[in-house]
Amino acid sequence: MKPLMLGLAIAALVLTAPLMAQTPGKLPAAPKGFDKKRDNIPRGKVETIEYDSKSVGAKRKMVIYTAPGLEAKAKVPVFYLLHGAGDDETGWKNKGSADIILDNLYADKKLVPMIVVMPNGFANKGGGKGKGGGKGGGGDAFENDLLKDIKPYVESHYPVKSDRESRALAGLSMGGGQALRIGLKNMDQFAWVGGFSSALGGNPELIKDGPDATKKLRLLWVSCGDTDGLMKGSEAFHVSLDKLKVPHVWHIDSGGHTWPVWKNDLYLISQMLFRDKK
Repeated sequence: MKPLMLGLAIAALVLTAPLMAQTPGKLPAAPKGFDKKRDNIPRGKVETIEYDSKSVGAKRKMVIYTAPGLEAKAKVPVFYLLHGAGDDETGWKNKGSADIILDNLYADKKLVPMIVVMPNGFANKGGGKGKGGGKGGGGDAFENDLLKDIKPYVESHYPVKSDRESRALAGLSMGGGQALRIGLKNMDQFAWVGGFSSALGGNPELIKDGPDATKKLRLLWVSCGDTDGLMKGSEAFHVSLDKLKVPHVWHIDSGGHTWPVWKNDLYLISQMLFRDKK
């Protein structure tokens, strides 16, 4: 599908309010080369930040992407983007080409200017991979780090808005499970929530009050590859949302538990974030 047609298709979905519980038709795949570095376009700033996490009791790192061309005094929304169990804060940049995907979308004028924060989802002093299971760092450790340390740091050091409708939270696999659990538990802080191939660990009951979630959420995104071993959990969660009549995007991609699927997820969801309802 040509880029213009793709943009129109996504815009049509974005401007539908409220979002339909079942996505009307299959969302188009990203165009060829969407994750390849282009020449002669403005580029966002990518930096690795070290912050003091009182929740973990150690200094920790996160990667932060700032959209190109932000006005000096302008405040913008913030998107917290979480990695999977095989990575750390560098995963989305080094393997997911997040900065390149976002740069290309900005060059095509398809994104609302934002800052993207990519933290380490393993909330332990070493920040090591493979610890903490699907929730990362064990229990509420990463949730505390995100809400009590990362978010305050970002909001005090970067020109970001601090209202709930200016915050998004999404992630892949382990990070998808974290994003859905934390985001849907804290809808007073996040209005845009998404999970890609989410590790849900038995599909816990993440939403109990359907009308409340419908009222508060601007976007709830649930997606998975059609050959992914975690499809069963994502599909069960989608079905539970349908039963509760909670509007959401249910996107089935072509592929397994792999980066091409998650890159496509980022390409699609990022264009939906922080749009005004029409």
